[in-house]
Amino acid sequence: MPTLTLSAIEAAVRASWGPDTSFASADYMARGSGQPSRGQCGTSALVLQQLLGGDLMVADVEYEGRVEGVHHWNVTAGGVELDLTRDQFTSAESLINVRRVMTRRNAGGPGERPFQLLRERVATALQREAPTSS
Repeated sequence: MPTLTLSAIEAAVRASWGPDTSFASADYMARGSGQPSRGQCGTSALVLQQLLGGDLMVADVEYEGRVEGVHHWNVTAGGVELDLTRDQFTSAESLINVRRVMTRRNAGGPGERPFQLLRERVATALQREAPTSS
């Protein structure tokens, strides 16, 4: 397998987002910031974890004094935090109760299809990015 840069992985993930790779409530999406990253955090974090290892970070998303959902991002084995979707939040939303989740992804569940779609698109994009060997 060729060595890929973090910027190539980031570009592949961002280019692979779509409405069908989001796993967020309709209310959350409607309140949107207009950012393509809106609702993409869970699937993106799982794809990055599969590619890079490490653990997941999770925080509650607070809106108007209520917890309205959760936000996911990654932390590498070396402790570097990677969050490709931090720009999705409106000025009225904040992250609280940040915690590191050491468990790994379990297959199945309601977010499985969006995750599979994103994973397949990212893999295809990375294959196009990978240098060919002669």
